[in-house]
Amino acid sequence: MSRWLIRWILNVTGIIITANIVNGFNVTILAAIVGSVLLGFVNATIRPVILLVTLPINVLTLGLFTLVINGLMLWLVSAVVKGFDIQNFGVAFIAALLITVFSFLISYFVKD
Repeated sequence: MSRWLIRWILNVTGIIITANIVNGFNVTILAAIVGSVLLGFVNATIRPVILLVTLPINVLTLGLFTLVINGLMLWLVSAVVKGFDIQNFGVAFIAALLITVFSFLISYFVKD
């Protein structure tokens, strides 16, 4: 099995685990699969533009504003994917933080 498929499956699992940990974040298995694909697309296309536009505030906060942007991207995905439900931005922020940690760990242990 190729490494990108393993990483993708682990990322979907990370989304499901995050939904079980964070109150206010509910996801079905199918929505986690679709949401992970859409989140990858959003992170590859929209997120760089948002990062460029918010560069001054990101510099002032020493990069911590990137966490807010990650929450916004996750909240955007929840607005589009049915079954990928996030109650408010605070929940999206915490869920994005956990998903980022899972993604970091996956990248650390599953090398390309």
